[in-house]
Amino acid sequence: MTPVLASLHWLPIKSRIIFETLLLTYKVLRGLAPSYLEELVIPYQLNKPLRSQNAGLLVVPRVSRGRMGGRAFSYQGPLLWNQLPVQVREADSIATFKIRLKTSLFEKAYSRAGVILHGLKKELLHLLRRNARVQLHY
Repeated sequence: MTPVLASLHWLPIKSRIIFETLLLTYKVLRGLAPSYLEELVIPYQLNKPLRSQNAGLLVVPRVSRGRMGGRAFSYQGPLLWNQLPVQVREADSIATFKIRLKTSLFEKAYSRAGVILHGLKKELLHLLRRNARVQLHY
C-alpha cells in the first residue's frame, strides 16, 4: 500500500494526524485559531539570551504516561512543533507552512519505506539471478 500512497503523494494516516495537529499549532501561534487554544500553547522563554531563544520552540507540559494526557493537543502540539525543522516553523503564510510541512512529513514517512523497498528490490534481483543460474544448469 505504501508505494500507492507515495505515488499519489498521500501521507500515511499517522503522518496526516501529525499534519493536522501541527497546522492547528501554527494557527494558534499566528492568532488564527480559537482563543481558548492559545492558553494551551506557550512559547519557550529563557532567563538569559541564547541563540536558541529565537528558534520558536514551545513549552512541552509534563503529563502522566498512564493517562490520556499524552494524546492531548496541549502536549502533542508543542512536542511535535519542537521536532519540526526551523524552515518549516518559520513559514510566513499558511500556504507556505502547509507545503513545507507536507514535504517534511512525506520525506520522513517515505524515506524509510524507500530504503525498505530498495532493499527488497536488491534481494529480489539477487534471487532472480540465482534462480536464473540454477535453471541454466538443468
